[in-house]
Amino acid sequence: MMSNVHFKFEELKIYDKALAFGEKINSQIQNFPKEEMYRLSSQFIRAADSIALNIAEGSAASPANFNRYLQMAWDSGHECVVCSTKAFLRGFISEEINEENRQAIAELNKMITSYKNFLKKKITNKPQN
Repeated sequence: MMSNVHFKFEELKIYDKALAFGEKINSQIQNFPKEEMYRLSSQFIRAADSIALNIAEGSAASPANFNRYLQMAWDSGHECVVCSTKAFLRGFISEEINEENRQAIAELNKMITSYKNFLKKKITNKPQN
């Protein structure tokens, strides 16, 4: 997406991947039964979107606070694992799609963990006055 207005968090690869993952899940839930609209569909898309939302929201905070938001993004990733598994078990997505979701979440959570470790080092190495 091109815009004349730029935000720093948009430079993060992890944000781009989280954004793409949310859109992938949004496409998948379009095929869920209508009675799931306020159940698994809603939970799945909220958890998937929460990953990018927490990255964006936390990015403007201090490194310690950003780390807290990244933890929430990581937790949302785990929530997506359960949602994807439930969707597979209920026959809403194929085993292949479930596996693709799990791979994407694993990659996102590894990136989140790496960024959290980077921020922890930044916090630890902060000069004291």
